[in-house]
Amino acid sequence: MRRNPKDEALRWLAQAEDEYADAVHLMDQRRFYLSLFLAQQSAEKALKALMYWKEQEHVFTHSVGELLKLALSLDEDFRSVQDARRLDDYYIPTRYPNGLPGDIPSRYFDDPNEAKRALEWSEKVISMVKEKVK
Repeated sequence: MRRNPKDEALRWLAQAEDEYADAVHLMDQRRFYLSLFLAQQSAEKALKALMYWKEQEHVFTHSVGELLKLALSLDEDFRSVQDARRLDDYYIPTRYPNGLPGDIPSRYFDDPNEAKRALEWSEKVISMVKEKVK
């Protein structure tokens, strides 16, 4: 059974918002590596919500950068959030020790300003998507 694209978009957006809230909480707990990962995840899911809304549901990427390119092709307003493509830097290295040769993600990512910047990017993407789907 195929889900209604608009309903599916709202489900993905709700998950994005919840993951963003978790990322903020984790930053406050100084768990920066997880906060960074969830910042990436929340932006990715928000952009996938947009794809469902626009009935572009067959998108098989986890890259915020690739999703932003697609969003931009659908709506020029997404030019203003293109810096969020940098969130892709946190997709793998924040989770796997072999993503950081000689280091450990939970100890390597220790900069609160880096987490704040990532959360700002994610929040801007989520806000932009919310404007478009509601």
